[in-house]
Amino acid sequence: MFVGVGRLVIQIPGAQTIKDRRRVVKSFKDRVRAKLPVSVAEVGDTERLQVATLGVAVVSNETARCHEILAAALSMARVLPDAVLCDVRTEVLAFGGGGQGLSGGIEQSLDFEAFESGSPEDWKDDD
Repeated sequence: MFVGVGRLVIQIPGAQTIKDRRRVVKSFKDRVRAKLPVSVAEVGDTERLQVATLGVAVVSNETARCHEILAAALSMARVLPDAVLCDVRTEVLAFGGGGQGLSGGIEQSLDFEAFESGSPEDWKDDD
């Protein structure tokens, strides 16, 4: 399992009010979500009128797919009509094959044989 994350900083030179800023940010977030299988959220200081920092995240079973989807999101940010992409940082993190190797999660409390064949009442390992 791979998780791709990106931080995009956009400058919104024409924003004179918080409403102007919100319009640009919301429009970008809605467009990216509609076209790509990602989560996107504003993660930076929301009080600065002319700068917005956005986080983009994608999960895939292939690192190349994560890179591809992040690149598509960046391409969409580069052509924003009312904003300029100022800074970008992306990273793809690996979490073992199929999510194996993760520790501290629900997988440690499940009885996988019961999970694959039984009902939800049987999933909990009672050891």
